[in-house]
Amino acid sequence: MTHRRKARLLALQLLYAFDTSPINGKEVEELFWEGRKAEQKIKDFAQRLVKGARENIADIDRLISQHLDNWQFERLSTVDRNILRFATYELLYCEDIPPVVSIDEAIELAKTYSTADSPAFVNGILDKIRKVIDAG
Repeated sequence: MTHRRKARLLALQLLYAFDTSPINGKEVEELFWEGRKAEQKIKDFAQRLVKGARENIADIDRLISQHLDNWQFERLSTVDRNILRFATYELLYCEDIPPVVSIDEAIELAKTYSTADSPAFVNGILDKIRKVIDAG
């Protein structure tokens, strides 16, 4: 597993924890990192994705929602929702990462950690978002 894929997995896990934990955000993050060993560059990239997704969550969630055909944002699984969040953050704000890489990495995480239908679903949503971004 590449360093960036490991970081994306950690970002997914931390965003999942934020979504499902009753405790405050700072404490969630402290507890999350407390028991994990990760190279600093992996941790830094994971934190970049999480921080960016959380700071822009309203815009990101709105953009995702606009591309859900016959589906409601609230009905997304927690895993799919958070894969879409950090991947959308990458598409919008990480010019150093080619969009195709962001989408492919999101699909790979969906294949491993979500349902059989999720990879195609994630691909479809992210591709629509990419096209909107490309159109300017």
